[in-house]
Amino acid sequence: MAVLKRISLLSALKVGFVVCAGLGLIAGLFCTGIALAGIPFAPHAHMHLTGALSLLPLIVCPLLWGIMGGLFTGVGVLIFNLASRWVGGLEVEIQ
Repeated sequence: MAVLKRISLLSALKVGFVVCAGLGLIAGLFCTGIALAGIPFAPHAHMHLTGALSLLPLIVCPLLWGIMGGLFTGVGVLIFNLASRWVGGLEVEIQ
């Protein structure tokens, strides 16, 4: 049994950012498809996103999701590192 006692914060931030930015890209593609189809985001909305503005979710979603995912991953790593000091780490079987 190997014991995982600490996770590198910078490494976890990079992985969290990339994973969440990838998910944000999928969400951005979905939102862009809705905007290009001319479907309003709210039932009472009469203004539709057109042209280049409808491509905005392709930039905004991955960026925001990546930043938020990186931050939440960082907080999770800090909590894990603190907790592993108290209880001795996480036992992992590696083959």
